[in-house]
Amino acid sequence: MPTNLMEPIILGTMRRQTEGFDAFIPKTFPPKGGFMFNAKILKKNIEATRLLGKLDGITRLLPDVDFFLLMYLRKDAAASSQIEGTKATMIDAIEAEVRMNENISEDVDDILHYIQALNYGMKRIREEDFPMSLRFVRELHKELMDSARVTHFANPGEFRKSQNWIGGTRPDNAHFVPPPVSEMQKALDDLEQYLHSNDPTPTVIKSGILHAQFETIHPFLDGNGRTGRMLITFYLWKEGFLDKPVLFLSSYFRKHQKIYYEKLFGYHTGHVSDWVEFFLDGVIEIADEAIDIVGKITVLKEKDMAKIQTLSKRASDSAIKVLPQLYGQPIVNTALVQKWTGFTRAGAQTVIDRFIDLGILMPKQQDKKYDQSYMYNNYLSLFNGSDI
Repeated sequence: MPTNLMEPIILGTMRRQTEGFDAFIPKTFPPKGGFMFNAKILKKNIEATRLLGKLDGITRLLPDVDFFLLMYLRKDAAASSQIEGTKATMIDAIEAEVRMNENISEDVDDILHYIQALNYGMKRIREEDFPMSLRFVRELHKELMDSARVTHFANPGEFRKSQNWIGGTRPDNAHFVPPPVSEMQKALDDLEQYLHSNDPTPTVIKSGILHAQFETIHPFLDGNGRTGRMLITFYLWKEGFLDKPVLFLSSYFRKHQKIYYEKLFGYHTGHVSDWVEFFLDGVIEIADEAIDIVGKITVLKEKDMAKIQTLSKRASDSAIKVLPQLYGQPIVNTALVQKWTGFTRAGAQTVIDRFIDLGILMPKQQDKKYDQSYMYNNYLSLFNGSDI
């Protein structure tokens, strides 16, 4: 990936603190004169914007777009949490939604809290005249961290009142030390003003700069990465670039995690264009992938509906009660199918067995005889490939 596409922009300086470590002190943001990008980046921005428009248009045609959105929420929640060290997968989280009355691991709980925060953010932004603001950021963080990872004290919903650091065991051996508390609030105020400014920075590029600047400030004790990644989607949605918040970049950042961290580090050292190019590549890749998935969902639906139509009328009528639900909840058990259909346990199991015979469902654990879960694997694999 090319570097030095333009001269570095000085966004701040490292300054020695009385405690004996160097911390990043942001300059007034955005820099005087704003941001300037070369023709290559502007061309990528045009392509990213075009694909976002195409994605927005094609998802509007889906009769169950909210199910599509739900799957992407789960996909992003799993990937974003995995960036922070969580080992659980999207499948683990989906199955946990079916078995909420059972104990779940801390890793799965992290993903479920992320989904909860995304859903909360969508609800808030839908409220008339609700602005994206520092208050919104704190509310997102509270939903993300409250009662999550109980061994970590993150002060949910509150900006930090002490120094944090990235990498290392202490600020004096850290990879990066964000602004001290005394400088942090001014940097956050600048970021909030930039959020609402009418500067000429193209909107997609601006969403990437907002993310990088937020990560540079690192205003929470924990959960900064996950909160900051949510802001990308919410900003594009709030600005009207998406009818539904269906663009989530965490899987791209996780796929290129080392580069993601390198580009974010490079951002605060002034290599803004390098970060923006990496970010735009992500928007292009993920939007293109989502467009492809929409087409594959349509084909899969037609194939599976044709399979159901080979059944007797009574069996087909029963199956039609279940198939549409699988697009929102592609891991089920007998109790859930009972809830959907009103059938007895035996009746629900009969429907599941028919779906297995048709190749629509498969047992999650082949050798398990009791309390089995069943996966709509052809559908699940569209969203996360081999890493689900």
